[in-house]
Amino acid sequence: MSARVVTLAFSGVHAVRVDVQVQFTRGDSKFFLVGMGDKAVSESRERVRGAFQGMGLALPSRRIIANLAPADLPKEGSHYDLPIALAIMAGMGIIPADALEGWAAVGELALDGRITPVAGALPAAVAAGGLGLGLICPEACGPEAAWAGGTRVLAAPSLIALVNHFRGTQVLSPPGPGAMLEADRVPDLRDVKGQENAKRALEIAAAGGHNLSFIGPPGSGKSMMAARLPGLLPPLTPAELLETSMVHSIAGLIAKGQLSRARPFRSPHHSASMAALTGGGLKAKPGEVSLAHNGVLFLDELPEFGAQALDSLRQPLETGEVVVARANAHVRYPARFQLVAAMNPCRCGHGGPGRGACGRAPRCQTDYQGRISGPLMDRIDLQVEVPPVTAADLALPAPAEGTAEAAARVAAARALMADRAEGVEGAALLNAQAEGDYLETIADLDPPARALLAKAAEAGGLSARGWTRTLRLARTIADLEGPGPVRRVHVAEALIYRRVAPGMSAGTSSISA
Repeated sequence: MSARVVTLAFSGVHAVRVDVQVQFTRGDSKFFLVGMGDKAVSESRERVRGAFQGMGLALPSRRIIANLAPADLPKEGSHYDLPIALAIMAGMGIIPADALEGWAAVGELALDGRITPVAGALPAAVAAGGLGLGLICPEACGPEAAWAGGTRVLAAPSLIALVNHFRGTQVLSPPGPGAMLEADRVPDLRDVKGQENAKRALEIAAAGGHNLSFIGPPGSGKSMMAARLPGLLPPLTPAELLETSMVHSIAGLIAKGQLSRARPFRSPHHSASMAALTGGGLKAKPGEVSLAHNGVLFLDELPEFGAQALDSLRQPLETGEVVVARANAHVRYPARFQLVAAMNPCRCGHGGPGRGACGRAPRCQTDYQGRISGPLMDRIDLQVEVPPVTAADLALPAPAEGTAEAAARVAAARALMADRAEGVEGAALLNAQAEGDYLETIADLDPPARALLAKAAEAGGLSARGWTRTLRLARTIADLEGPGPVRRVHVAEALIYRRVAPGMSAGTSSISA
């Protein structure tokens, strides 16, 4: 006797088909599980055995072989419990064998026969729909899986409920999608007094999706402004919502199937390891860069992060994805995020000539900022010095403009970018992602602007990457003013935000606009 049930194996945010093949043969009463599974998969035998006993059933007194095919594909996780149990039940005749055709199954079993939640219900439902199958999943995962749209979803609380459903004595209703959560209230920019230059840079970064760093002494408002960036960003589009939610589903961060259109804002502690930032660990889980996909990754106290961890950000900042390499597989996760960093000018916090009581300036400043590699800093479009807030600034009334006004300008600029990209093959929706011929086309530099950019490059203040990023930045500054070409004043402002190296003033900022 034999039976087969389809399940899924996860590779990043994607899932591939796996066939659970169960065969009963003569021989000793033993249960063998083969197919290159990890420890959690091998332990499925005991969970399945315990779940059967909890239902008052016993495994057949025969030799049972459960094969997870293809055998050369690594399998990880406890979600193979349910398909293995269903295949055994089909082989025993408890469930009609043809009833499981057209379904894929994922779920972990408790020892009393309940089906407990597992991570990855949303990508599993999307993959099952792509294979033309429905998805059988735990009841708690039903609202999450229902977001897959056209995929049929059967969410069961227990093995007994599934048996009764397939035997026609009970009907399990299809679950509805979970709630769409309202975005949390974001602090308003009106709370920030002074720092007009830094707030201007924050608005530019929000409009074009550019990377940004704030450099200034403690208490100058760096973290305060970074926390207000999400309020300037538009909500996730439906496509972005699906991409982001699939990453969070794999990480087990979706509760009760509830999604949110608010863009992710991740702020890991500076003790985070390279695996925590870029992904990895025993099961190659997504890291902070992937959890921030389509959102913001805020790194406070940037030089305090490990050098290796920081340099691991260089590839995802360029490519928009991260590849976690393993001996038997390469796992890819999306990682198109906006980097916002904050740092003190030196270890004592004040640094620089005439600033505070640092007796080792400027060496203290150079050494501290030198912990960040030049190639990483070259990938940060806006590098903004944030001066201390004075008593006069604090005595001023609240600014006339806040988050709502800045967000309106950001939305208008992004609408211009979307209009330019519409119908253009290979176009980027944000200026920070534009490249190649498309970037040259949309830049639309007037002659004085191009001459200024060329002069800056000749002065040695721009690498080839710096040229491209300055071009993107100038385009965003122009878009905030409305339709039109990039003029000299836009390029001049973009150059001011570029720094030659950590701890040095911008070589291009001295060029006259």
